[in-house]
Amino acid sequence: MATISAGMVKDLREKTGAGMMDCKQALAQCDGDMEKAVDFLRKKGLATAQKRAGRSMSQGVIQSYIHMGGKIGVLVEVNCETDFVAKTDDFKEFVKNIAMHIAASNPVGISKEDIPEALINREMEIYRAQVLEMGKPANMVEKIAEGKLAKFFKDSCLLTQPYVRDPNVTISDILNEVIGRTGENIVIKRFVRFQIGE
Repeated sequence: MATISAGMVKDLREKTGAGMMDCKQALAQCDGDMEKAVDFLRKKGLATAQKRAGRSMSQGVIQSYIHMGGKIGVLVEVNCETDFVAKTDDFKEFVKNIAMHIAASNPVGISKEDIPEALINREMEIYRAQVLEMGKPANMVEKIAEGKLAKFFKDSCLLTQPYVRDPNVTISDILNEVIGRTGENIVIKRFVRFQIGE
């Protein structure tokens, strides 16, 4: 079994923001493998998030972000269970980063359920036409169009978008890490993005 040094624990803490004991446990479980320990903590955060999903969230913050000298503006509401967590720097930093991400990535909705049916139908029509234009056989059209729609959801829904500051993780991953660290259920409730000329 690998020896877990204080430096390794410190590095893992800086990478994940998880507590010292959690980092030590993750490194021990993963035989000192830093990459596996990061995944271990992310899975633990996800498990914590799922356990807390039914809890009520009546606290939180509304964060604004103005970008490009006032050309883009975002308002986002993120809820949590207690006022105590809402006031922590970790939570406030997370909400600020989400607002900046929304300004940069312009999501259509938070999740697939937020995408209007009319937009989904329009996208599918475009994808079917593109596939036919490529000369693909008729029996393949629907399957290829569905694949393109799945990519559209991934790129357009806030939770599945790659995080602008680290494209290796999604917003959902970041959210689950914060849930794991705070021990509370947290949800991105709603947002609005304004852009001059839109």
